[in-house]
Amino acid sequence: MFEGKVAAGNGEQVLSRDVYRLGQLFDFFRMLSFYVTSVGFYVCTMMTVLTVYAFLYGKAYLALSGIGAQLESRAQITSNAALQSALETQFLFQIGIFTAIPMIMGFILEQGPLKAVVNFVTMQLQLASIFFTFSLGTRTHYFGRTLLHGGAKYRATGRGFVVEHIKFAEIYRLFARSHFVKGLEIVILLLIYMVYGYEDSTVGYILMSFSSWFLAISWLYAPFIFNPSGFEWQKTVEDFGDWTNWLLYKGGVGVKGEESWETWWDEEQSHMQTLRGKFLETLLSLRFLFFQYGVVYRLHAADSSTSLRVYGVSWVVLIAIVLLFKIFTFSQKTSVNFQMFLRLFQGTVFVLLLAALALLIVLTALSFGDIFASLLALIPTGWAILSIAITWKPVVKRLWLWKSIRTIARFYDAAMGMVVFFPIAILSWFPFVSTFQNRLLFNQAFSRGLEISQILSGKPADA
Repeated sequence: MFEGKVAAGNGEQVLSRDVYRLGQLFDFFRMLSFYVTSVGFYVCTMMTVLTVYAFLYGKAYLALSGIGAQLESRAQITSNAALQSALETQFLFQIGIFTAIPMIMGFILEQGPLKAVVNFVTMQLQLASIFFTFSLGTRTHYFGRTLLHGGAKYRATGRGFVVEHIKFAEIYRLFARSHFVKGLEIVILLLIYMVYGYEDSTVGYILMSFSSWFLAISWLYAPFIFNPSGFEWQKTVEDFGDWTNWLLYKGGVGVKGEESWETWWDEEQSHMQTLRGKFLETLLSLRFLFFQYGVVYRLHAADSSTSLRVYGVSWVVLIAIVLLFKIFTFSQKTSVNFQMFLRLFQGTVFVLLLAALALLIVLTALSFGDIFASLLALIPTGWAILSIAITWKPVVKRLWLWKSIRTIARFYDAAMGMVVFFPIAILSWFPFVSTFQNRLLFNQAFSRGLEISQILSGKPADA
């Protein structure tokens, strides 16, 4: 909350006349000093993240369009290793070496070369890179959102005990839109490049994607790594129950976002007020359509066709999936006879769906791999439609579609929460993971002979 509050405040400064006038009146060197010590830090942070997105979308485009494979084959035919060498050495720029140089130089000037190296290695062992990579996403999200929509506001950060266990539902509320959505988007881009990319070796793919995987994993799981008792089985079970209750609890008058998903979901849309911001948000949401347009032409069922008919069929399939979703989630409280008819109808549709899928696999070139690839294509498309519908909420309400949009949004949040929660639950099965986390988080407490149970309960050591 503190990072978001400060980042949003700097976003408002960028939009203000004061920064413009200072930039006009300062000389070059004073303007550089002002830039570095104020809004420049957040501008550079946002540019860093946008560069990652541009790089991954560019790589995915080269992979899905076939241009990357053609460049690779021509380079091999002509024995031109310059392109491959350039692509394989780019990882040096990605892993953060150059962004860490100012910090390393500061350590060297203050402490000397030997202590600087020791401190830098110690920071990596303490997972400082994961923590600050996660903070990078926080600053970028709130700074960029303020540039798009304005509306920076005060956020009560509180003065709670610093090592208390935070429930999964609260972590999800805080970071779902700022980190989890973006982290999963990066994961999908990396999976698409892994499946359709032109890297001729595993080492080449690892070098290319290492920093991007590190960024995605940090955005998805850093809060749980630094969350005390985050991998204790009992607390994990309690957190899951609390999260499902929050997800399914319906909102209403006087219900807070901490109690109901519906209220929280409405609060997450409150920043979309200006017409300019809505148009820009719609334009940014269109990037998710790229996945569908690229992947459907690489399916075996497409048979290497480049006709627009293939793209049109993919939209027909998406509409059919939405209709099926509405059929299976329809639950009108009426008579018992109607409920029996509804269940019978849903069961019949399910059997017919399985039969149609089996016939498609047998009679056409559709494969099981195509089914999973279609998920990579259609899930982002659904999120794009959902984001655009949320942006134009008044129009969607007039079309009587808002209830359906909210149902689909709840399904997306449930699926995203399960993707994030599942690895945590798996790790919680193993007691040594929780022990290792406690040692990592409370190393100084162990060395001083304090009891971790007293620290987690908030009691002083001599209590």
